[in-house]
Amino acid sequence: MDASGDLLNVVDVEATCWEGMPPPGAVSEIIEIGLTVVDLRAGERSARHRILVRPERSAVSAFCTELTGLTQAEVDAGVSFAQACRTLAAEHRAGVRPWASWGDYDRHQFTRQCRAAGVPYPFGGRHVNAKAAFTEALGLPRRPGMAQALRVAGLPLEGRHHRGEDDAWNIAALVLFLARRDASPPAPSPA
Repeated sequence: MDASGDLLNVVDVEATCWEGMPPPGAVSEIIEIGLTVVDLRAGERSARHRILVRPERSAVSAFCTELTGLTQAEVDAGVSFAQACRTLAAEHRAGVRPWASWGDYDRHQFTRQCRAAGVPYPFGGRHVNAKAAFTEALGLPRRPGMAQALRVAGLPLEGRHHRGEDDAWNIAALVLFLARRDASPPAPSPA
């Protein structure tokens, strides 16, 4: 999946959010990108990364801080969205390496935000919807949230739920659970 075919990026984003409707003129923007590199051959999570992103068209609400733990001051110290996308491409081989997320929200959020900002989409076309793969592999009637899936798999939730870095780490554990169960990783589908 990488040049050697063994590495997969697991990505989870947190975005600005509100308890109700966004304030006038505000849009949901990525404020944290969590990325865990999974070495499928070794069967382990081999690297953990976090990119804080400075929002340009919204602010971190009290609801968002309560949910994610992220504050406006913390994300103000982050990089621009364009720089975050360049970092994903240059340092994490996002355009070459397949990637996974829990559901399609992360992929759609990147697509929307790249289009709105005029920023090149940093990922290649091979995306794994780990939530769909997990649901199918276990024959579940409904797609579970990440925390519920960890319980079903008998895995601990490590860190804080709704923190991108921690969620990517936990989703990577679920990807490895699937890889061990099937003796092969979930197949990436064209994005």
